[in-house]
Amino acid sequence: MELTLTTEEVASIVEPVARRGSTGGVVKGIASLDQAQPGDLSFLGNPKYKTQVPESRASILLLPEDYAGEPRSGQLHLVVRSPSAALAKVCARLEQRLWPRPEPGIHPSAVVSPEAQIAPSASVGPLCVVESGARIGERVQLQAQVFVGRAARIGDDCWLMAGVTVAAECTLGRRVRLHPGVVVGADGFGYQFVSGRHEKVPQVGTVILEDDVEVGANSTLDRARFSRTVVGEGTKIDNLVQVAHNVTIGKHCILCAQVGVSGSSVLEDYVILGGQVGVSGHIRIGKGAQAGGQTGIESHIPAGARVQGTLALPYMLERRIQVLRKRLPELFKRVDALEKTSATGDSGQDPASHE
Repeated sequence: MELTLTTEEVASIVEPVARRGSTGGVVKGIASLDQAQPGDLSFLGNPKYKTQVPESRASILLLPEDYAGEPRSGQLHLVVRSPSAALAKVCARLEQRLWPRPEPGIHPSAVVSPEAQIAPSASVGPLCVVESGARIGERVQLQAQVFVGRAARIGDDCWLMAGVTVAAECTLGRRVRLHPGVVVGADGFGYQFVSGRHEKVPQVGTVILEDDVEVGANSTLDRARFSRTVVGEGTKIDNLVQVAHNVTIGKHCILCAQVGVSGSSVLEDYVILGGQVGVSGHIRIGKGAQAGGQTGIESHIPAGARVQGTLALPYMLERRIQVLRKRLPELFKRVDALEKTSATGDSGQDPASHE
């Protein structure tokens, strides 16, 4: 990644509450505190790395208001309310430079139905397919080989990256971002066992992604058997996540990589599922609940709960069990010793010698 930002450009983006020190030249890279070199921008986003700040060689450091240290020679400290949020603003500016918005219009190789409606400000890239009745909103970007099915709806300012599929009748709200390979609206996994065979159950529902949803590469969101599969406003889904038919996901949830949510389950608002969490079907997970990585959830989880393990247990109980598990070899030795002592009596003599 190549970038160039002057000191004043960085300052104008992050709007610091204070400045300490000074530096010349321009910012040419972003690096962690311990890896940064002169010309780099770095930040203190986690207090546990505070000890790395005095030794960092970065030209500009984004630091929290409670950091009291002084900059090195030729180094600038920009004090901000949230270093991580400030860095995000810088990266947003860089994103605009690295991946500028394409010119509006339809690429000559795209196949667009005459019955589709495409806003004049939208961009339809090479080898895209837009079927009849589809509606593409203002400033939408469809990168190469995106498929938009019959009567699908793509809201304003959406960004669909290469190889995305939005199947028939599915709906995206505004500012939805789908990374390469995402599939919205594949059939739900529905079969009925009849006379020794798995007969397919038609999946005739839809999928709705509300405003500001983001879905990572190669994730899949299945259409409902009937009615709809829903992902709420502001929810963020990582790579390789499977959301099954008729699932409802609330607002501002986080689903990390390789999460699987089975059919008809409900995640209320602000739920967080760590990597590889599995959710059984017809489960309700309450508002703000959190599940650690690889947790298996087979029963309802109340609002605000923190769970871990398979099967899921209360978080602190599972942590204690993990500690005790490491002590099992020692425990078995002690049990063996107690059994031997019990067999010979407290005196160490055979009980038969007292007869």
